[in-house]
Amino acid sequence: MPILEKETARDRDSQVLPKVPVPPLKQTLDTYLKCVQYLVKEEQFKKTKAIVEKFGAPGGVGEVLQKKLLERRDKTTNWVYDYWLEEMYLNNRLALPVNSSPVMVFPKQTFRDHKDALRFAAHNLSPSLPVEFARGQLAGTPLCMEQYYRLFTSYRYPGLKTDTLKVQTNAASSAPEHIIVACKNQFFVLDVVILTQLEKIMKMAENAEERLPPFGILTSDGRTEWAQARDVLTKDQTNRDSLALIESCVCVVCLDEPSSLVPSDTNRALLMLHGGGHEKNGANRWYDKSMQFVIGMNGICGVVCEHSPFEGIVLVQCSEFLMKYITGSPSKIVKASSIRELPPPRRLLWKCNPQIQGLLAASGDRLQRLVNNLDMDVFKFKAYGKEFIKKQKMSPDAFIQVALQLAFYKCNGRLVSTYESASIRRFQQGRVDNIRSATPEALAFVKSMTDERATFTDSEKTKRLRDAINAQTNYTIAAITGMAIDNHLLGLLKISKELNMEKPEIFCDETYLTSNQFILSTSQVPTTVEMFCCYGPVVPNGYGACYNPQSDHIIFCVSSFWENTETSSAVFVKALNEGLLEIRDLCNRSSTLATKPAGSSQEAGQPHKSGK
Repeated sequence: MPILEKETARDRDSQVLPKVPVPPLKQTLDTYLKCVQYLVKEEQFKKTKAIVEKFGAPGGVGEVLQKKLLERRDKTTNWVYDYWLEEMYLNNRLALPVNSSPVMVFPKQTFRDHKDALRFAAHNLSPSLPVEFARGQLAGTPLCMEQYYRLFTSYRYPGLKTDTLKVQTNAASSAPEHIIVACKNQFFVLDVVILTQLEKIMKMAENAEERLPPFGILTSDGRTEWAQARDVLTKDQTNRDSLALIESCVCVVCLDEPSSLVPSDTNRALLMLHGGGHEKNGANRWYDKSMQFVIGMNGICGVVCEHSPFEGIVLVQCSEFLMKYITGSPSKIVKASSIRELPPPRRLLWKCNPQIQGLLAASGDRLQRLVNNLDMDVFKFKAYGKEFIKKQKMSPDAFIQVALQLAFYKCNGRLVSTYESASIRRFQQGRVDNIRSATPEALAFVKSMTDERATFTDSEKTKRLRDAINAQTNYTIAAITGMAIDNHLLGLLKISKELNMEKPEIFCDETYLTSNQFILSTSQVPTTVEMFCCYGPVVPNGYGACYNPQSDHIIFCVSSFWENTETSSAVFVKALNEGLLEIRDLCNRSSTLATKPAGSSQEAGQPHKSGK
């Protein structure tokens, strides 16, 4: 059973780590104007500038809200935590699969038979997880470990208007010990995970007479729809008992049926994200649970995560530890002192009626629509990886972010509001803030790269590239040190609601609404084991772009929705590939020039036409 070591780290964190700061009001408003200036039309920006100046004026509304926010900071462990959790997750009514839950796709496994697959499943649940510290910008700073404690103790309850995230913090004696195993859309409760127990479950699941409707499909629905369905279910004691066991489990293990799809990276990503719909493995899930380990009989394996309790880094550490443990111990299997003493697995029972049957059918249809709508493209860029970028003395993350901006500009001739998650775990209970990658410097660079008249020299383009990368790096450092703008603006908005004020004009302004529609939602999720993370777009006309930089290649997982005619994952990937090659060629030409003796070449002053 995965358990967390070093429980004492929790106490240490709360003493050592500082509280999340509240940035100065003027600084946030100035940065906000800089971020949005090129995302809206000039007329609109003028209007916004006037609204922002009025909001930030001495004795104005902004100062009143800022003062209240500073008071809140003094009184709470983390002033933004609850606001952010509600805004980012709990108030969101969209279905969890694709829209919210990220997945980690494991390397394709080769199972000779179902016993091999079950052995892999048993291994997945054997080790204890070490708690590690993250690296990167400002490395070496202590980090808040709070998220690790929520890995196996969290459950997201659906609500009619907002969900509730419950974390079991009770004494070790009453901590959950059982896991739930899903097999053929049936749910089983298991106290000890060993191979023989999983084999019993597979046999029980095959019994057609005892098979019950696929209740897991309800958790794939919109949150309000699932909350309504759950109310109907809980009218019956049998259903209440089954729900109670699922809601208090450590994790869910999904034993998936083999799929007829070719196990390409893209197809494996799709099957992890939504199970392929209700006809495949889409109902063999329980999406409210924070950790679902998926083991497909044909070797398609991974983890599905309910995102509200923790960030991607926690998912990575957990997944990597498991993969290293499994590959390091192929023959070890969990032994029970005496097989006979083990309580047998129990099938969870459900009571169904025509109303519930209707709810199951409706949830299945809505999941199928989501499945049919998701346009996913997992692309391995092989021309270079982070080693080449580091040789240019550039940050790999900032470099890739600038390349994503170039790809979007190539497709649309403009930049859009972009989200890149930045960890604020340097602070107590720190989660994330947003790095806004569509900087004015990035815009200047992408314009120079796509200029048809070839008016820019290589040295001008290189300077703009370095400026764009520096701007991105500086914003990243501001974000991880608690100085970004998104959490701060959200805090000011929430305080105005708590004071029952009329909504301040800055938050009703078209620019603010546009700036919070993240058409490009990005995240760097690096791994040291061959696996990758992916998720869906956060808006109907947007892209999800998760990337994993390796030493000699970069894995990109680009998602969009087929229903939207403005987006196409394949078109975006093509532009991304082109852009990455063009930036490489520019870097190579610039370094060649830098090493040539002065006067030996006219090229530095010559405009260079980019290869289209």
